[in-house]
Parts: sequence; structure tokens; C-alpha cells
Amino acid sequence: MLRFENNYALFLLLAIIVLVWLFKMVILWKKNTINRIGDARLVTQLLRGYSAKRFLAKFIILLVAMICCIIGLANLQFPQKQAIVNRKGVDVMIALDVSKSMLVTDIQPNRLERAKLVVSALIDQLEGNKVGLILFAGRAYLQTPLTTDLSAVKIYLNAASPNAVPTQGTVIGEALQLCSNAFEQEQKKYKAIVVLSDGEDHDQSAFDIAKKMRENGIVIHTIGVGTVDGGEIIDPETKQVKIDETGNPIVSKLNEKELQQLAETGNGSYQMLTDEDAAANTIMRNINGMEKKSIEDLSQQRYQSLYQWFLLAALLLLIAEMLIPERKLNQQ
Repeated sequence: MLRFENNYALFLLLAIIVLVWLFKMVILWKKNTINRIGDARLVTQLLRGYSAKRFLAKFIILLVAMICCIIGLANLQFPQKQAIVNRKGVDVMIALDVSKSMLVTDIQPNRLERAKLVVSALIDQLEGNKVGLILFAGRAYLQTPLTTDLSAVKIYLNAASPNAVPTQGTVIGEALQLCSNAFEQEQKKYKAIVVLSDGEDHDQSAFDIAKKMRENGIVIHTIGVGTVDGGEIIDPETKQVKIDETGNPIVSKLNEKELQQLAETGNGSYQMLTDEDAAANTIMRNINGMEKKSIEDLSQQRYQSLYQWFLLAALLLLIAEMLIPERKLNQQ
């Protein structure tokens, strides 16, 4: 489908209306001037070499040349044929915990921002693989299905926050099930899940789901976000420390044991987040060691620019306008 690369340049076409109006004003001025000079027949006789048709033709040529220049500036483009690219890779679903406990600042600036840095670094290394993103807290929500458009995944990642999931909690089991549903069900390999969470308030169903997923060839890697000493939970709206029924501050701690057991059940690896690049590299080493499948994908849409042809047409029209005389050639 044809498109303009610089749509804003098309607003210059409004100048065509102004030029047409000015041309009409010039014609009217010429007529009024002839009438004021004196006898119209005598003035017409004196101007017999002047050609109104040639004057109009030169103006139309200038208008068309200007339109060509504007279209050239807007850069009209047409799409080139897309090619199918064959790649080798795996399907990777990323499950990111966005519960309010992920806002704890026991690691700076907070758990969620550090986890997002890991995911971003991982996505940068997953070129050639299909990646999907799920956010979870008290509920799990699919943000992007499996796709090779990693830039789209990053857009949803950057927007991830506790506001994306209104129900609070940590339903890792539901997140795992949603990840499993996103995979191609007929295949029992080429699948990996990366869970990033503090593991707090986990649900016991996660281990049963992980066992079933392992039987279907799905590998589960977990990354613990936070520290074992933990930190106080601050309400993002009131900016106040949350307290329990006895009035003591609520401390959120990294539940390493549960995340480790989940990774073992899912035949994957566990690591506590200390360095973003190191965590992403460890996950990539595990993924690179997996058997890979052939992935067919359309190459990125490319467009062929046509601006040079419109500018050439404008140049030729301007030359033609200069060569056309305004006076009649066969005047006596």
C-alpha cells in the first residue's frame, strides 16, 4: 500500500489554493487596468501580441511543478515484496511479577525496575526467537503473544506497573498456565518460561502446573528479585509504609526456597538477581543449549522511495515553463 514518509509536508498543498486565488486576482487586475486606460478595443489592439492562453498554461505548469515538489518532499513510497525468513530458535514466554511488593526498595531503585532491566537485556539477546510477555499479580494477563517483533514486547515491558493488574497477590500458577496456553500445544519441546518474582504470597498450584508443563517439554527458569532480609512496602498512592494489624511495618522478603523448587520442578535454573547482564546471560546460555526449531517469519516491510522522480518532473516542468513565451509567436 502506498504511503507518504513525511505526511506533514502535504499541508503545503494548501498553498495551491492561495496561488489560484492570487492568479484570479491578477487576471481581474489586468482587466480593470485595461478598462481604466481608455478604449478597450484600442488597448486590445495594442496588446495583440499578448496570449492569455499562454499565460494560463505557464501558471498551470508552475502549479503542477509545485505539487510535484511537495509530493517529493513528502516522499511517496510503495512497499516492496516481503520475503519469508527461516530462523532457528525457541519460544520464550516471560512472566513478570508486578505486584506492589515488587516496589520494595531493598534493591535500588526497586525490585520491579531491576526486573524490567533484566527482561530488556534478555530480549536484546533473543533475536531470532519468538518472545511473549505476561504480567501477573493477583491475576495474570497476556500482554503480547509469541512474536518475533521484539520491539513491540519492549513497549509493553516499559509500561509494566502494578496498575496493569488491579488484583494484588502473586499467582505464579495462573501465570504459568497462561504461558503454557500461549505455546503451540502439539509440540513438546522448543519451549521455555522465565519467571521474575519475589516469590511472596505464592500459590501452591504452581508446582502441580510446573510438573505438567515439564511433561510437555516446557522448561521453567526463575529469577528471584529482592533480598532475603527484605524491605518495607510503601503504598505508591499514599507514600506511606504499610502496616499490619498490630501496627508494625509489613516487610516483604525474597522467597528463594519456593522459586528454587519451582525451577527444579520445571527442569530449569534459579538465580537471585544481583546483576542484570549476568542474569540475562545465564538464561541465554540455558536457552542456547536447548534444541531449536525452524521459525518462519516475514521480513520487515521495506518501502521504495519515489521522491527523486517527482523532483525530476518538477525540474522538467520548470524548464518547460521558462521556454514557453508569454507572447504569440505569429504576431504580425
